[in-house]
Amino acid sequence: MCRQLGDDELNDLFAASWHDYETRSFAPVLGRSCGWVGEQERGQLVGFVNVAGDGGVHAVILDTTARPEARRIGLGIELVKAAALETRGRGARWLHVDCEPHLAGFYVRSDSDPTTAGLVAL
Repeated sequence: MCRQLGDDELNDLFAASWHDYETRSFAPVLGRSCGWVGEQERGQLVGFVNVAGDGGVHAVILDTTARPEARRIGLGIELVKAAALETRGRGARWLHVDCEPHLAGFYVRSDSDPTTAGLVAL
């Protein structure tokens, strides 16, 4: 994990990385997180992965994000792997990854086994 992150730098990262992103408070997200990793270069947050957990053996990868200029150089894969190590160290035994089909190859390169997952729109 890198140092504590604030709303300004997380919102800056997400706005640079996601089309139509809307600024929000990350306090509820990080407050419920069982761990997260981030990467900074020259004082700027360039990548972030959040992990939520059930307090037991299951956790799930959320919010994998890298600035466009930091993509396709292995940063995201290293962040996911670091998040897995951090999560294992906290007692989880299963790290779930649910992603859109076009991202499956990325997660396989991050040592994820392909599975089928469901999604309920709320």
